[in-house]
Amino acid sequence: MKPRKSLKLALNIIVHSKLRSWLTIIGIVIGIAAVVAIVSIGEGMQAGVESHLGGLGAELITISPGGGRASAGFRGLPGRPGGGETATATEAEDLTKKDVQVLRTIDGIAAIQGTVSGTGEVYYLGEKATISIEGVDPLVWKAITTSELASGRVLGSSDYNAVVLGSSIAEDTFKQPLTVNRVLTIEGKSFKIVGILEESGSFGGADRTIIMPIDAARDTLEDVGDDEFDTITIKAANTDDVEQIMEEAAEKLLIFRHLTEDNQDFRITSAKAMQETMSDVTQTMSLFLEAIAAVSLLVGSVGIANTMFTSVLEKTKEIGIMKSIGAKNGDIMMIFLLNAAIVGLIGGIIGVCLGTAISSLLPMLGMRIMGMGGEVTTVVTPMLLIYAVLLAVGIGVAAGVVPAHRASKLKPVDALRYE
Repeated sequence: MKPRKSLKLALNIIVHSKLRSWLTIIGIVIGIAAVVAIVSIGEGMQAGVESHLGGLGAELITISPGGGRASAGFRGLPGRPGGGETATATEAEDLTKKDVQVLRTIDGIAAIQGTVSGTGEVYYLGEKATISIEGVDPLVWKAITTSELASGRVLGSSDYNAVVLGSSIAEDTFKQPLTVNRVLTIEGKSFKIVGILEESGSFGGADRTIIMPIDAARDTLEDVGDDEFDTITIKAANTDDVEQIMEEAAEKLLIFRHLTEDNQDFRITSAKAMQETMSDVTQTMSLFLEAIAAVSLLVGSVGIANTMFTSVLEKTKEIGIMKSIGAKNGDIMMIFLLNAAIVGLIGGIIGVCLGTAISSLLPMLGMRIMGMGGEVTTVVTPMLLIYAVLLAVGIGVAAGVVPAHRASKLKPVDALRYE
């Protein structure tokens, strides 16, 4: 029997069993639509994590005071998360300029700086707000920061009463938006705005921070010593060297500060490690969601198998006639496999269309569910749609193998006698 003839007979089975065929197709449609929508959410989460954490810079390493239980969720020494029974954040000694000098001896460092931070009262046109302030080394900060300028310029070596604002500070803090060359009063001192950063959306909080020269920050913020830092930031020359630099930094600081692994009073974190952790979390969530969608496909495959068995029973006499005039077992099996494949193909095509539509609606629906500031991102790729259709066809064929094999093995005499 020619393939064209087998295809025609397979289509006839669907046409003459419209209601049953469409009920089966609906099962596949629901499963494929669920897969497309859920996988698009997973891809969107992954893309969102990479976008947000990518703003932190994978080559950046941060050292801050505090260890042990105070550093829960952060990385201590390699292979020893949390650091065991160590000093708490309040007992830990501050980081100093001497620590920075010790760390400068590590190979593979492109830049290093100590920063101070705190909060200050900011006045503008009669309004007051309490805002986070960070003091940085202007020359080094320019090389380390991953933020981009929306307007103005970065801090220069000769700046003192100058600040750069995060986007949220400039746009949302006061009734009147802040712009370059405006003057703010911070803790009673006047500062000129020389630059405004683009919105990053990163977890680092740069959007809601005022950046100023470290000397000005020491003079402006309370409880900031002349020789102390709140954090030390290291930029690795090569992202591949981040782990090694973290290990060497931990070893050198332990020796210099006369500490052991049991009383470590600092913690070391990296954006790269955070990226990897969050990627693992989103991948696990995606697999969980995909497993839920797979249940719908399993139900659809059972529906196809049930429809195929029913079709075999209905077409038993026709099978007997075809065999009696020369049709082979392979011809009969091909007809029913094509029938199952067509059901899967139709269900797959409709399913990817429905799934794509649902994916496009989810961001708006997510905003309503999560409230203002909530965000659901979905990513639908051409490869996802192709794989979804192929999956539907594959499920159809797999579900139709047993009924098709059973039909091909019917004996002509028994088939012709069937009522």
